[in-house]
Formats: sequence, structure tokens, C-alpha cells
Amino acid sequence: MKLNLVSSATGFTWVKLGIQTFFKQPLALSGLFFIYMAVASVLALVPFVGIVLALAVVPAATLGLMAAAQEATRGKFPMPTVLISAFRAGKKQLRAMLVLGGMYAGACLAVMAVAPLITGMPATPAGPGAPTQELMLTPAFQRAMLTAMVMYLPISLVFWHAPALVHWHGVSPVKSLFFSAVACIRNAGALLVFGIGWVVVFFFASLVIALIAGLTGSPQIAATMMMPLALLLASMFSTSLFFTFRDSFSETPANLIPEETP
Repeated sequence: MKLNLVSSATGFTWVKLGIQTFFKQPLALSGLFFIYMAVASVLALVPFVGIVLALAVVPAATLGLMAAAQEATRGKFPMPTVLISAFRAGKKQLRAMLVLGGMYAGACLAVMAVAPLITGMPATPAGPGAPTQELMLTPAFQRAMLTAMVMYLPISLVFWHAPALVHWHGVSPVKSLFFSAVACIRNAGALLVFGIGWVVVFFFASLVIALIAGLTGSPQIAATMMMPLALLLASMFSTSLFFTFRDSFSETPANLIPEETP
């Protein structure tokens, strides 16, 4: 395995490939993303440990969605079982993915615990004390959310490529975090452009909905369309993650190299 440095413009290519690949298998890729969201929502409802379980499955689910994107690039229909690819690759990868999931959950829970100490208000309150809409609009609550987002950024970077490195390259969980961080830092320009590209996509999609609502004179239409559209765009984003990994590392195993995307 060798780190591959890419140009900043590659970030836009990743966005384009994610969208193109999604439309090769839109029903399968969106369906898999909805399944993941549904499973995570159900896990979050488990008393006492629900939030831990929901967070712990994120690395494995991310890998599953990346594997689904890989299947789509090959012209195959990703089956639901692809979501559990991380748990079907052997005991070594299974153990490593479970460790990675535990580390991810621990890091996210640490952010949830530390953010209130910094801001004086929980960034992600839950349960009976969940915030009202009025509270969420207060500057104090918004500061708390912003603090949590800033603290989460380095977590996102170290876990960005980690599930794929563990699964496809057999890297240990700790080393995968290190390699992921190095890859993200060295290719920061491309990732920045990648992020900007998706912000632009989300912005124009929201603008289209706003225009439709304005032309029809029905705000309810915008409210009805917003959630499904957001989930579809999130599915496209998750599809594009595969390409950020594929192009960031050379000496790729043969089973990871997809067919060329036109």
C-alpha cells in the first residue's frame, strides 16, 4: 500500500463519479443507504446502550456502502448483503472492524461529553430533556453545536479511510487511523474541493425546491420534498466516498480496482 497524492481538482472528479455511479444503480444504492439509516435508528432506541451501538456500526456501514459503490462501478446490482461486507471477510477483519467501531463510538461520545464542559450546554441532548425549537435557535445552543462540529472534524479525518484500509488492505485499526489521517492531510486540497463540491450540490438542490415551492405557492411541497431529497443526496455522497479512497492509495488489491467510469 502506498499513498497516492492527487491534485485539488480531483475533488470535483470524486463528486462527479459519486453522482454518476449512483445513477447507475439508484434504487440499490439509495435503498442500501435507507436500510443503514433505519438500522441505526432502531439501534439508537435500545435502552442505555443504543447510542453506542448506533455509533459503533458507522465504520462497518461506511465500508458496506463503499463496497456497494464498487459493485455499481462494475455494472453489478449491489445486494443488501453488501452492507455487512465488513463482517464476512474473515475473523481477523471482523475483529478489527469491531475494534474500529468501538474506537469511533468512544471518540464521538468523548465529543458529546467534552462539548458541554466548553460551552456550558449539551451539544446533543436527548431523551425527555431534548431541546425545543426555541432552545435550538438560541446562540448558546448554536455555539454548542458548532463546538461539537469543530471537535468532530479531526475524528472524521482519522476515520475517513480507516474502514476501507482495515477491510481491503488488512491494516490494523490503530495503523488505519494513522494512515487515514496522513492521506487526508496530504490530499487536503482535494478533500476541501470535494467538500465544497457537495455543498454546492446541496445548495442548488435546495434552491430548486425553493423555486418549486415559490412557483406553486405551497411551502408544504418544499417541506415534503426536502427530507427525501436530502436522503438521496446523502446516498450520492456516501457513494462518492469510495472514489476518495480508491484514488488516495496506489498498489490497490485487484479486487478493489473497478472498471473505468465513462
